[in-house]
Amino acid sequence: MDKNQFAGLILMLVLLTVYFTFFAPDPVQPTPEVDGTTSSIEVDTTSSPSAMTDAAIEAPSDSVANKLKELKYGLFSSVASGQERPFSLETNTLRVDFSNKGGSIQTVELKEFEAHNGGPLLLKDAKNSEIDIYFEHLSRRINLADLYFSQSQKDLGDSTEVRFSLAITADQSLDLIYTLFDEGYEIGFRMESKGFEKAIDAKNIDFFWKSKLNRLERDLTDSRNRTTVRYRSMEGDVDYLDATSKGHEEKSLSSNINWVAFKRKFFTSAIIAKKSFQSLFITSDVNEADTAFSKYVTMQMEIPFTDIAANQALFKFYFGPNRYKSLDAVAPSFSENINLGWSVLSVVNKYLIIPIFRFLEGFIPNYGIIIIVMVLVIRLLLSPLTYRSHISMAKMRVLKPELDAIKEKHDGDMQKAQSEQMELYRKVGINPLSGCIPVVLQFPILVSLFYFIPAAIEFRLESFLWSSDLSTYDSILTLPFNIPFYGDHVSLFTLLMAGSTILYTMANSQMTSVQGPMKTMQYIMPVMLLFFFNSYPSGLSYYYFVTNLVSFGQIALFRKFIDESKIKAILDENKKKNANKKKSKFQQRLEDAMKANQAAQKKQKKK
Repeated sequence: MDKNQFAGLILMLVLLTVYFTFFAPDPVQPTPEVDGTTSSIEVDTTSSPSAMTDAAIEAPSDSVANKLKELKYGLFSSVASGQERPFSLETNTLRVDFSNKGGSIQTVELKEFEAHNGGPLLLKDAKNSEIDIYFEHLSRRINLADLYFSQSQKDLGDSTEVRFSLAITADQSLDLIYTLFDEGYEIGFRMESKGFEKAIDAKNIDFFWKSKLNRLERDLTDSRNRTTVRYRSMEGDVDYLDATSKGHEEKSLSSNINWVAFKRKFFTSAIIAKKSFQSLFITSDVNEADTAFSKYVTMQMEIPFTDIAANQALFKFYFGPNRYKSLDAVAPSFSENINLGWSVLSVVNKYLIIPIFRFLEGFIPNYGIIIIVMVLVIRLLLSPLTYRSHISMAKMRVLKPELDAIKEKHDGDMQKAQSEQMELYRKVGINPLSGCIPVVLQFPILVSLFYFIPAAIEFRLESFLWSSDLSTYDSILTLPFNIPFYGDHVSLFTLLMAGSTILYTMANSQMTSVQGPMKTMQYIMPVMLLFFFNSYPSGLSYYYFVTNLVSFGQIALFRKFIDESKIKAILDENKKKNANKKKSKFQQRLEDAMKANQAAQKKQKKK
């Protein structure tokens, strides 16, 4: 019990004592007898002693309640009671429920989307999500959510303005103004003071938003692992709480903040400041037993008092999908609420994969077909690099007999064998790294899809073949038990991807000279992918499966175009030309590095 509550209780007891001492009604006196007879008096039987007692106490209890309200709210006691009047507004994309109590947004529904179970998709609801704005008045902490506003609205053509007004005195008021646009997912929000700053203490105002994020996706585990609280500082740094944590996460900052977001797998709820918030405290919790919610999250910031006084408390909410073209225009770095991979992969996704996807989306209605066409386009773009890689592998196959002969000649002396192999590469004009360069250049493009497809909301609830939702795993069989690292279901697209990867590896190994442990590793990797991808989105497994099929076709095509006999003739000719040619600086440095490595290994063995 704080000092204000304690003082209020003492005052209430004093008032009750004074009332019953000085103002309580006199007891009813008995009627005197006249001339030995008793006067007859009618008695109102409708008023029992207990009813009279209640009536007697009712008046003072109202008075005490009003006094307590005045003690708690001060000048704001006149607006601390009233009748709540909720109402709704709709745009082409949103349905928003407001309430005059607190002048607040209660519920936000995205009209274009639905939850995984077919119900309405709510990004905020009154029961599980609260926005509180606290200020101090005469050292009393008051929540705007407890006060009653008057309400009006205005049609602005392409938007609607909702104004909640809180009249404190004749010249002191506060307006909370929301702007709903006909299109899009943003809601403008500003606080307009008319002397309000004079009625409150000169302290920053606390903005507090807590939410139990309702479950929107079928795969709850994956949804939780992609749900977090993200924020951007005014310096441009974007950071977030650990999304995969199963416990309590929190972070506190004293720097100025641009925006804070409750980021889910496919949707985001956020508030963005035109100027900045001061300080930040965010939390995230998971209750694994509660399958109705993905996470419990909170954000707490300070709105500068100077912004309130200068009518610069300007903000906007975002309630919408994690669609790159939508987020990119909301605020600086706001598109980072979509995880497109680390720097290089993010660039590939933004400037190559997403533009291709958008273009195909404009012509092809089926997302399964879009994936096939994307594979064909990407493989076509990579075909020059792929062809060079196959040429390099063909050269290595032609040289394999000579390389084997060198190994046999030096029988165990790896340093001499590698030195002679490098000399052979120099004479025939082969850079041993030339086969790796095309693969390395292709790698960012191939891996970027690993981030893009799971994050692409366009695949959400889209069916293709036996998969009812390309954004989550396709299950053709539910197991009665859970296999560690695999799960309790069988994904057919994952099986097809792993099987085709093994077949592709077998076909590709016939065109390479890989031997020893590395050759075995080629077949272990597809088996590992079977476990890794079983709970990943079926659209991703399907993409890699189609990629393997197209790669088979490329191998067959390259075999027709690559004539190893001609390659051997060219290498032999190079060997004659370069017999007396000096080593290049690169080759010399490479040989020196190999010798240094061999010397270090020998020295280590002696120890």
